Amino acid sequence: MVLRFIERSKLPTRWGIFDIHGFEDADSDKEHIAISMGDCSSDEPLLLRLHSECLTGDALGSLRCDCGAQLHAAMAAIAERGRGAILYLRQEGRGIGLLNKIKAYHLQDAGADTVEANERLGFGADQRDYSLCAPMLNHLGARRVVLMTNNPRKVAALQALGVEVVERRPLQTQSNPHNAHYLSTKAGKLGHLLD
Repeated sequence: MVLRFIERSKLPTRWGIFDIHGFEDADSDKEHIAISMGDCSSDEPLLLRLHSECLTGDALGSLRCDCGAQLHAAMAAIAERGRGAILYLRQEGRGIGLLNKIKAYHLQDAGADTVEANERLGFGADQRDYSLCAPMLNHLGARRVVLMTNNPRKVAALQALGVEVVERRPLQTQSNPHNAHYLSTKAGKLGHLLD
């Protein structure tokens, strides 16, 4: 994989001013970003979130998932600390794409859970690839991280890339009637660590 850094700029948000770093994946033709605050290259472990794109949750406010709430909680936590980063990965629907995600939603409306829906469409339960995190973290200068996640697979993926995960920090948000089954499926079938 060839991930190329394109440009960096300021990103003012309601939580504070971040830097936004743009990357291009020549193999998939996808664009990914990192948003960061403070010096990411110091020896102190970097507060980090790996966040896969979720247009419905992140931008449209969908209550079917916890993605938008997790993204915003991570931004708030980084702003409070004054230092951290989010790698925003263009892997919609656990890697199946937006239109297939809508098809999966339709199957969920008919009673399938999120894993069953992906599998009925011919996909694996989770098709995300975290290998692109290594060049993004290298660009930021981060080698040791405190990872904000409920997903132990993300911890294992970073460790396999040679990134030292010194701590996993839970990032749990409020459930609601629209995402309770989704969250229980993430815990029961995908091994997410939820209370």
